[in-house]
Amino acid sequence: MTRGIEAFLDHLRMDRGASEHTIAAYAGDLEKARVLMASLGVDRWQDVTVAEQLRYETMIADGVAPTTAQRRISAFRSFLKYLKRRSAGPTTELPSTGGFKRKRSLPKALDISDLEKLFSVPNLGTPEGIRDRVLMELIYGAGLRVSEAVGLEMADLSLEAATVRVLGKREKVRLVPLPAQTIEWVEKYLRDARPKLARRALSRVILSNRGLPMLRQTAFKRLTEFSRLADLPEHVSPHTLRHTYAVHLLKGGADLRAVQELLGHESIATTQVYTQLDLEAVRKAYAAHPRR
Repeated sequence: MTRGIEAFLDHLRMDRGASEHTIAAYAGDLEKARVLMASLGVDRWQDVTVAEQLRYETMIADGVAPTTAQRRISAFRSFLKYLKRRSAGPTTELPSTGGFKRKRSLPKALDISDLEKLFSVPNLGTPEGIRDRVLMELIYGAGLRVSEAVGLEMADLSLEAATVRVLGKREKVRLVPLPAQTIEWVEKYLRDARPKLARRALSRVILSNRGLPMLRQTAFKRLTEFSRLADLPEHVSPHTLRHTYAVHLLKGGADLRAVQELLGHESIATTQVYTQLDLEAVRKAYAAHPRR
């Protein structure tokens, strides 16, 4: 059973271009499925029955968020379909049992004043502070995912053309324009800060305090600390800045399809959640109207 999981993870990595983060999540989910099946006396994936599938999908939902439960269900179903295509899966047709619906919530976007508060926190008298400002500038100014921001290579930057080449999910490449202010900060970082952080030849743009490629977990921690120091009402993550980028573009009149391309969303439906923001603002304004 373990060999089947390993083959599936290799398939995700080599054929589907899944990120290491996704592969690690699937590996943990499928190991839980293997342990549960073993406890039910199943020692071959071919022997999984409808009853055992339903038992698994019920048990993995206990005590976890709906998003986590749905991911585990999706991982298990994808894995069994993969095995079946290779004649190594269940011989019975397993049902699609629906799943756990993810709560659809509006993105939380910062207004300009809170954004400026956040950006003013890093100590610009240090290389690390300039680096942190540039990290935020890239995520907000180009709408990057945190993994995309910390994974940027020097060759991806084209400051003369005011663009950055982004390697997104499933190895898809997109070209994103950079605002003038972001370019200014990147130039300052490359001139005044990065040479002091780099202790050996590295191609990554964003370097850690030790001169190594910055980890995405470190970026999350930095943003959490900055939002606390800025005394913002809510926790700010790298994804908050990406949301803010999208919301500000749409409120400025950008086309939804263009924002989809800039964000690297595969489906327009993913981007459409941002269009609910204006409607929500209208509803709140109407609720406060004296003649309502």
